[in-house]
Amino acid sequence: MLKVALHNLGCKVNSYETEAMKQLLENNGYEIVPFTDKADVYIVNTCSVTNMADRKSRQMLHKAKKKNPEGVVVATGCYVQTATEKIKEDLAIDIVVGNNKKKDLVGLLEQYFAEDKEKSFVIDINNTDEYEDFEVATVTEHTRAHIKIQDGCNNFCSYCIIPYARGRIRSRNLENIKEEIVRLSEKGFHEVVLTGINLGFYKDEDKTFIDVIEMADSIEGIERIRLGSVDPEIITEEFVARLKHVKKMCPHFHLSMQSGCDNVLKAMNRHYTTKEYFEKCEMLRSIYENPAITTDIIVGFPGETEEDFETTVEFTKKIGFSQIHVFKYSKRNGTRAAVMENQVDEQIKTKRSEVLIKQGEELMKAYRQNYINKKIEVLFEESKKINGKNYMLGHTKNYIEVAVETNDDFSGEIYEVIVQDFLNDEIVLATR
Repeated sequence: MLKVALHNLGCKVNSYETEAMKQLLENNGYEIVPFTDKADVYIVNTCSVTNMADRKSRQMLHKAKKKNPEGVVVATGCYVQTATEKIKEDLAIDIVVGNNKKKDLVGLLEQYFAEDKEKSFVIDINNTDEYEDFEVATVTEHTRAHIKIQDGCNNFCSYCIIPYARGRIRSRNLENIKEEIVRLSEKGFHEVVLTGINLGFYKDEDKTFIDVIEMADSIEGIERIRLGSVDPEIITEEFVARLKHVKKMCPHFHLSMQSGCDNVLKAMNRHYTTKEYFEKCEMLRSIYENPAITTDIIVGFPGETEEDFETTVEFTKKIGFSQIHVFKYSKRNGTRAAVMENQVDEQIKTKRSEVLIKQGEELMKAYRQNYINKKIEVLFEESKKINGKNYMLGHTKNYIEVAVETNDDFSGEIYEVIVQDFLNDEIVLATR
């Protein structure tokens, strides 16, 4: 029995696909071992969202070959789609698998072993417009299951390499999604997270993203529906009018913003203004009491002035985000932003990043402060020792992490608790 080790880098979509590859290999007689072990085959599901992600991808591929020079190293994921020429020259890599060919992994391995181990390339992501059925049969998380419903993106934001790495938008069949959610419910999962590269643009014939949400709401046993990252354009009056009737919806929305300055948004080729973004947030607040609104922001985009940056900082205060993920602009070859004038100095990027991270921490604390001395429902997920004490950890519907001091294990259970105080900067302390 051949031993296989897998390592995942990047987003929740990648995580989902790594788990699917693992199960595919197990079902075909391969033994899964930790990536730190000596294995016959190493599979690295790479990421390419930033230069750092590229670097980590290369490091893990080379680490695998160093671990076992005779082992077969398989590179898949977004880095291989965007750095094909570098991959061809990389002697550490034996098999290259495109993002839309992961489901064919077993066959590709068999072919490789049968054909005298010649370097193999399977890259054709931009030549497909069909969703590749590739799903997780079992889920290893105890309480929450991620479900991939969509792949690809057509937006071509000026900074982003993902449309080239993931191809054009493709959506999963609605009935197929329903079957997976039913199966997860039967296994005892209470929460599903809908994930994809550009979720809001899901479309299966006449069915759209809101239809997926409504279908999930109808599944017995599922108590929470959570969304992955969505672009603000999806938040319309029609969408919100239907959303308010979804009883199991978590009031937690990751609305990708990228900048709080209209000049920068235009240069990024984002299809909304700050005024429109604010209106979207207000729509959500019209149907939910104090929903958690989180976002991504890029600092140091080409041409971003100090005034532009200050405008972004002030806008984050106006929105009142519950959490901000801050990224320094990373030049991606092949994108329009890579050749723009007025590239921002790295030191300035770092300074702006530090300012915005601090701002985000203040906003996050202020949001959590609202729940001190209040009752709140928590789905408990895992036991953990913090500062020598035993806690059960879980999340509220609006994704506040909560800790209850206890020696008991009630993973997978939902309880009402009373929030007492902050355990640390990110976790609140509660009692049952």
